[in-house]
Amino acid sequence: MASEQVRIGIDVGGTNTDVVLMSGSTVLASAKGFTTEDVSSGIVDTVTRVLDDWNGDRSAIGSVMIGTTQFVNAFVQRRDLAKVAAIRVSLPRGDGVPPMSGWPRDLRDELAAESYMVGGGSYYTGKDYAPLDEDALIAAAEDARAKKVQSIAITANFAPMRPDIEERAAAVVRKVMPGADITLSSSVGGIGLIDRENATIINASLAVLSRKVISSFVRAFADLRIKAPIFISQNDGTLISTEMASRYPIFTCSAGPTNSIRGAAFLTGLSDAIVVDIGGTTTDIGFLLNDFPRETTIANYIGGVRTNFRMPDVLSLGLGGGSIISTGKNGALAIGPESVGYRLVERGLVFGGDTLTTTDIAVRAGSIALGDPAKVAHLPDATVNAAVDLIHAGIEEGIDKIKTSAAAMPLILVGGGGILVSRPLKGVSEVLRPRHSEVANAVGAAIARVSGRVDKLYDFEALGRDEALRIASRDAADAAIRAGADPATVEIVDIVELPMTHMRTGCVQVRARAAGSLLQTANA
Repeated sequence: MASEQVRIGIDVGGTNTDVVLMSGSTVLASAKGFTTEDVSSGIVDTVTRVLDDWNGDRSAIGSVMIGTTQFVNAFVQRRDLAKVAAIRVSLPRGDGVPPMSGWPRDLRDELAAESYMVGGGSYYTGKDYAPLDEDALIAAAEDARAKKVQSIAITANFAPMRPDIEERAAAVVRKVMPGADITLSSSVGGIGLIDRENATIINASLAVLSRKVISSFVRAFADLRIKAPIFISQNDGTLISTEMASRYPIFTCSAGPTNSIRGAAFLTGLSDAIVVDIGGTTTDIGFLLNDFPRETTIANYIGGVRTNFRMPDVLSLGLGGGSIISTGKNGALAIGPESVGYRLVERGLVFGGDTLTTTDIAVRAGSIALGDPAKVAHLPDATVNAAVDLIHAGIEEGIDKIKTSAAAMPLILVGGGGILVSRPLKGVSEVLRPRHSEVANAVGAAIARVSGRVDKLYDFEALGRDEALRIASRDAADAAIRAGADPATVEIVDIVELPMTHMRTGCVQVRARAAGSLLQTANA
């Protein structure tokens, strides 16, 4: 049935909303529009254009996959964040580094965060070292309620091994604050206390925004009369439900670069290449290795805050199609990192605005026909050449940083801001601009698979290694199927064993990830 094949892929960025309609490996139609302040109307407008080009039956659409940078952009830009109360269940241990230590001051001020440390917790063996201090939890919740804080982040020592401690703490807090948004660290991060707590606080700060944005996605497709299930891209390029994304927006924070890299691989057929994605606000430079984004091996920072997520190794530059060009006191040009974003059509010179942007430079340089070229005809050649030099020099420097050898490699150029590249680039054997490259992010979302993960301790001595790995693999596969994967296509794509050498038992931490194609069903 057609409904088992046709799907919509969308990328909602800070500047642009990209949409593709795909059947199998074929792109049936695509469109690019500006992201709107309410998000929903921008999606409706762009999807409508795609559907008009396709001219097919909307009931044939079997699924919608959306990737978005709305949440990470909000955190990085310190906007639309909820106040957070961070509760650490750890006393009399785990108090050497207070919550939010090392966070940028402006971010702490924006969150107006409160922190509380209460008694309770377990050793790495899972044995309690102190009972849960319910009285201290009640006092913390009452104080947070009095300060009108509604987002709560609860973190306990070794919570991934003893999630029940955080669950009991949450139950106590809910009695005092029935309507609170509560994030438990055991659902968010790995073993390390500080990085896991940081990720939990970030997630809690995005709680209100996530409901607003995800609701706008759902509303957009209700307005479009499309009844297909909606999925959201997460950091590893696989899919989660809208309900899961609404509860855990931090899982989506690196979806944009991941989708870009996977979309670039799909459009070119290359398995190893540099990928440069130029959007309206930033340029993301990543590395395609064996068909998947190369993962970073160092600590990940989101908006200046360290977390322990596994994310693609991507270098982001403050350069995009909407980047503002200014002149410093010494007369030298500067590009970005400020951008006009989705207001390019209002503020860019070629559109009748009063702000000089990189898009204006591209039009004046003859790289693209857009807007009214007469409005940038007055720009001196020296200014245009200096700006073009800066653009290419910045990208070349980024390429040099992301490469691991001096050998020239192919480069896949994607994103609507690809118009900024008009010259050969150093360190690159060839520049590929595949068809539909301007909507590669949306293509990456459309081809995403559904995944399931397990991250647990298994007793290898009691179970045996083979049996423990079989159980972990089975649990990961079951998680993928519950998330919507076709059981016939599910496979284990990653399994990592981390021996707990500091423990006297034979416990080994096993991280298994399974992925499969989305189980397509006909629309009602």
